[in-house]
Amino acid sequence: MSESISANWTSVNAACQPLVDSLVENAQALQLEISTLSNGTRIIDAGIKCTGGLEAGRLIGEICMGGLGTATLGTNSGFDNWPWSVNVHAKTPVLSCLGSQYAGWSLSHEKFFALGSGPGRALAGKEEVLKEFGYKDEADKTVIVLETDKFPPIEVAEKVAKDCDINAKNLTFILTPTSSLAGVMQIAIRVLEVAMHKAHTLHFPMDKIIDGFGVTPVSPPGGDFMTGMGRTNDAILYGGMVHLFVDATDDEAQDLAEKLPSNTSSDYGRPFGEIFKSYDFDFFKVDPMLFSPAKVTVTNANTGKSFTAGELNKKLLTTSFEL
Repeated sequence: MSESISANWTSVNAACQPLVDSLVENAQALQLEISTLSNGTRIIDAGIKCTGGLEAGRLIGEICMGGLGTATLGTNSGFDNWPWSVNVHAKTPVLSCLGSQYAGWSLSHEKFFALGSGPGRALAGKEEVLKEFGYKDEADKTVIVLETDKFPPIEVAEKVAKDCDINAKNLTFILTPTSSLAGVMQIAIRVLEVAMHKAHTLHFPMDKIIDGFGVTPVSPPGGDFMTGMGRTNDAILYGGMVHLFVDATDDEAQDLAEKLPSNTSSDYGRPFGEIFKSYDFDFFKVDPMLFSPAKVTVTNANTGKSFTAGELNKKLLTTSFEL
């Protein structure tokens, strides 16, 4: 599968670079702050010491998708009392979502820890999912998005630059705390990626997914990291909707639709913050089947038949968002 699925994949680093340049050029208008570590690594703060607005988060979401995704604001979330949403589409869904956007790179040094997402992952090529697809990008500069409320130490920058085989001066970190509007927006834009990752977890042949679209409410920021993290997960788990188009049989399409939604998980039904706390704040103890959109439609592009499963959970989202 690896050769066939990645044979025609483009460079996510090349595709996203104009977006990174735009983010820097318009930093003041986007309510961002830019600084530099002593080794030259550029830091774009999207909400730790600055405001970090919604438009910044939208652009950061598209950067996470390797410049191959589009995110637009909408007013049809499926919830009357929280109608606004973000719509997400990817040109090449598997590459954009799993090859770039997925937060699969664990970065830590002493008390600092964050998951890295974005095009830099494809330069380092450390993760099993990238090895499985047979994809490794080439570029002389890159960007990594960190979901964190702390500035990374220089040791993390040095490690990423080394693993990506680039000069540290050509590395950009974008910091997106869940206490900022930019932070909650860029996580909402992961609604399609969450579905793609769940399909991969279910061992659905990823080369059979040919297109996809997602819609999810954008949660209010939580005021603190943990509350924000819980709300951003709830937005997708209980309010996210994804439509996948597959090149498969009707039976395969129906089976995927039935297994994909979050309500298939034994952990479904409580705010994510409560679930996370019950497992002593250990992500690996949470049922991996939970990390899914609330409602899914899978269309067989060959027969035109569509299969829908899951449900939007108005009550739980109202509780989580404190409406």
